Amino acid sequence: MKIGVLLSGCGVYDGAEIQEAVLTLLAIDEIGAEAVCISIDEQQHHVVNHLTGEEMPEKRNMMVEAARIARGNIREIQTIVPADIDGLIIPGGFGSAKNFTNWAFNGSNGNIDTRVKLLLVNLVNVGKPIAALCVSPIVVAKALEGSDIQSKMTIGTDAEKSPFDISSFSAGLNQTGVHTEMKGVHDILVDKTNKIITAPCYMMDASINEVRKNIRAAVEALRDLA
Repeated sequence: MKIGVLLSGCGVYDGAEIQEAVLTLLAIDEIGAEAVCISIDEQQHHVVNHLTGEEMPEKRNMMVEAARIARGNIREIQTIVPADIDGLIIPGGFGSAKNFTNWAFNGSNGNIDTRVKLLLVNLVNVGKPIAALCVSPIVVAKALEGSDIQSKMTIGTDAEKSPFDISSFSAGLNQTGVHTEMKGVHDILVDKTNKIITAPCYMMDASINEVRKNIRAAVEALRDLA
């Protein structure tokens, strides 16, 4: 089994969340599958100093940055077709809201990169599962927006501690046509009809061990749907 891992860069504030990405690769290996790392050969929206949170006056390429996580073994998104993989996982990180979409700036009214949308829509159309971690349900939501697909997703719960406004994110997902459910870091949501798995991960105030278990559950669910 081959599972794609779509990376928006390298770093929580401007790309892919590194711990979620690495734990995804670990979980894929643990179930005996092969990870296929994927990214976009294009500049990310901006570069953030992860020590200060401030924007830096430089430019970085999503694929070059993501290759740090993939140890250089990464494919450009336009070379991937659904036949190449049995499912796809999108780790979180602000890159999902800044690079794959512009949700960080325009909310649910924002746009999605056409290459990302094409891959996700094609996977759904052929019945291959997608797992979206942390904030990445917004990417899947934007890809399916305006279609006949009535999906179910979670981006966390407002009943537990979170560094983010879960209610606002959930409302934004609802505006795209998604039916949202509140789930904590110990839960995942499996939309069996559309083969979409969502897991809150670091959207919640969680430990790395809790996130590891959350991701492992999502990867196992993806394997079972595939």
